[in-house]
Amino acid sequence: MNSYKPLGRIGDLVRAFGSAVSAAAAIERGHRPKNHDLVKLGINPEHFDGIRRY
Repeated sequence: MNSYKPLGRIGDLVRAFGSAVSAAAAIERGHRPKNHDLVKLGINPEHFDGIRRY
């Protein structure tokens, strides 16, 4: 059986883009992004809390 799923990769890309948009919108509003959005973007939520605004 062939496990190659090109549409699966496109779905992953769309979900990553959605997480990026969601995280950016939360930052713009002055809120903290959701953990699952940060994880999808490869950001450790615990390390994100250490980021300070300048």
